[in-house]
Amino acid sequence: MRFDYHTHTPLCHHAVGEPSDYVRAAQAAGLEEIGFADHNPMPTQFDDWRMAPEDLPRYVEMIQATQKSFAPYPVRLGLECDFIPGYEDHIRWLSHQAPWDYLIGSVHYISPDWDVDNPKHMKRWEEYPVEAIWEAYFSAYAQMAASGLYDFLGHPDLVKKFGRFPEGDLMRFYKPALEALGDYRCVIELNTAGLRKDCREIYPTLSFLIEARKRGVRILINSDAHAPNEVGLNFEEARALAREAGYDRLTRFIQREAVETPL
Repeated sequence: MRFDYHTHTPLCHHAVGEPSDYVRAAQAAGLEEIGFADHNPMPTQFDDWRMAPEDLPRYVEMIQATQKSFAPYPVRLGLECDFIPGYEDHIRWLSHQAPWDYLIGSVHYISPDWDVDNPKHMKRWEEYPVEAIWEAYFSAYAQMAASGLYDFLGHPDLVKKFGRFPEGDLMRFYKPALEALGDYRCVIELNTAGLRKDCREIYPTLSFLIEARKRGVRILINSDAHAPNEVGLNFEEARALAREAGYDRLTRFIQREAVETPL
């Protein structure tokens, strides 16, 4: 079954196209479902790439209206939620604000003022050792996996976005996250947006994915689309990567319940 659960709306201030445009793009691409997961609001608007707190009801209403317009075609309601230590109760509060199909957990921040994938902070990549940045990222990812707050976890090695890699075997950075993913029976996404970034790789890389499969970590495939023409993009490459890692099944979500489906 082909579906795409990680798509955005203009409410995040860095995506274009109305939800109806994304649904039509999904149908044209032969997808059997689409889901939206725009960036969650925070208690205070401390950055400019997420919906504002007052926009959450508007977001839910917008997706629910889209569900009605395209019925019976399945349109899922989700939310991409940052894992930031100290804000766990806010995520718990968000989980009760709508009839979500899923919550995506994502690590963007490795410190309260540094979203590590934000181009405006590129200077910091020169100020800190790349090894320290990668260690901080995967430590946060492990904490997120252990939190139990999310239905699946997004772009597992997003830290590679700008093509800045430490030397040597990267498994030393992956290990804490992989152990937590296995211990807490997590689901992760293969996110094709990496192919559109400087790293030119799907998130996560093959070696990470192989170790995840060995630990029983389940998967799904998403585009992280911020424009309608990105919906379902490069899914065949992602399916090939999943098969190479030994996967033969994907995980869907309906009202926060996981449903297995053949790859």
